[in-house]
Amino acid sequence: MRRMVSCLALLLALATAGYAAQGSNNKEPLKIKSDTLNTDNEKKTAIFEGKVVARQGDMTLYTDRLVVSYNGPNNEVSQVEAFGNVRIVQEERQATGAHGVYDPKLARIILDGNPKVVSGEDVVTGRIITYYVNEQKSVVTSGPKERVEAVIHPGGKNVGAKP
Repeated sequence: MRRMVSCLALLLALATAGYAAQGSNNKEPLKIKSDTLNTDNEKKTAIFEGKVVARQGDMTLYTDRLVVSYNGPNNEVSQVEAFGNVRIVQEERQATGAHGVYDPKLARIILDGNPKVVSGEDVVTGRIITYYVNEQKSVVTSGPKERVEAVIHPGGKNVGAKP
């Protein structure tokens, strides 16, 4: 169970650093590359499209489209949403899905569309993977046709490792 929590904690480390510039890499600059960037100050959005790559420290987010919404007087990030071929990588750990949402106010990350978290040889899949950042709690839900599945290798090199 501890291995599953450690594996799912990957979502915290990857998504908060890549999306919210928080965590252990918060002093590193966040670099985003894409084919296009469209900003709309009235709607308070920044949309990166086409082979989006967001890097901060040793963490990288890949997606087809990244929508950053912001609000308030300081234009604080209110939501970050990744669409299409979402892949978040840090060293040998990786989270994938078709869609991902980070809500900094709720400190919640949701990954759906065949989400999978892989850490070394360990794998967790389900219909939706939700991670509550402040509580360091994750919930993996099944769908009508598939169940949650976790493959955890005891004694692997990641035992006790932090993401």
